[in-house]
Amino acid sequence: MTSEGLSLKGFSATLSRLERRLEVVNSRFEELDEAARSLTDRLERHKQGLALQARQDQVWASLLEEKFAATETNLFFSYVSDTFLRCHSRVARKLPDLAPGLPNTACILRRKIKNRRIDAAWESTLRDLGLENPDVRAMFFVTRGYQAEYLSPARRQAPGEDVNALIRKVVVNQVLRDSLLRAVQVAEKGKAGSPRASRGGRV
Repeated sequence: MTSEGLSLKGFSATLSRLERRLEVVNSRFEELDEAARSLTDRLERHKQGLALQARQDQVWASLLEEKFAATETNLFFSYVSDTFLRCHSRVARKLPDLAPGLPNTACILRRKIKNRRIDAAWESTLRDLGLENPDVRAMFFVTRGYQAEYLSPARRQAPGEDVNALIRKVVVNQVLRDSLLRAVQVAEKGKAGSPRASRGGRV
């Protein structure tokens, strides 16, 4: 074989080795790029989580400052109780085999963390009623944050005053205000819509 042929063969072998190395480098670069994107996504989710937690902390701090008259507290508690009763009843109907072990809404909220069926039924129920989980958290503040008496629908009546207007007037915290307006809609109409659309409901 001529020296030229040997030179070309050597060059070809060298080129092949370089191509294989480039393939390895490209493959490694793609892996690193994917890892970088994954890390960026995780950091962004963490950032969003921290921002959400900060907003929630502000909400709860604001809720602690809310002060209501006893009649207002009883009224809000009653609508929230009726809303939770509807939530519980719907979940129980969706899960008849599990219903005996779900005596109330608080139990549903505890067990849904580890039970996918209960969690799915809960989320479906919230959609059915036009509610969201932040509404539930704010409503639970009413049931846990205040001493209150349940009023039957007949005892909530007082001529000339609208419960939605009362909520807008006395509830400063927007999250709690919107949640209470939805509770009134669920209790009286069976489903919540936009808080701004809330009308009717007599105190």
